[in-house]
Amino acid sequence: MKNQFFKTPLLAVLVIFLATFSAVNVHAQQASGPEIKFSTKNYKQVLAVAKAGHKMVFVDAFATWCAPCKELRKTTFKDPKAAEYFNKNFISYSVDVEKGEGVDLAKKWQVEGLPTLLILDKNGKVLASHTGYVDGKGLMEFAGEASGK
Repeated sequence: MKNQFFKTPLLAVLVIFLATFSAVNVHAQQASGPEIKFSTKNYKQVLAVAKAGHKMVFVDAFATWCAPCKELRKTTFKDPKAAEYFNKNFISYSVDVEKGEGVDLAKKWQVEGLPTLLILDKNGKVLASHTGYVDGKGLMEFAGEASGK
């Protein structure tokens, strides 16, 4: 009885497909790696979480059409060192400045270009602002300057 499992061509194809799919899926999970985790809460809720946790707020003010904003999401926010640092030390909040509460927040924060990255204290006061793309190292430097670390 030699390998009767593979005598049915359909089963052989199915096994090969599943093995290939599993390998691709594992690779995709590894490739995604750590990234900055942005809150899904609204701004008032984010401030409440920041106060309770005695943390500052990191804001990514963006628009859907903004190419440098997309690049931040694709690269900078997935930088392993930046992700670890921001996830540990900040409540991160991403807001589209052309929709919903983002419109009023952009006015309040005087957003004049995109992307705009902000560091806020737990009460919502802007401590630092950066406009434009920045890599992971630059993002950590920005956060360090804003927090005095």
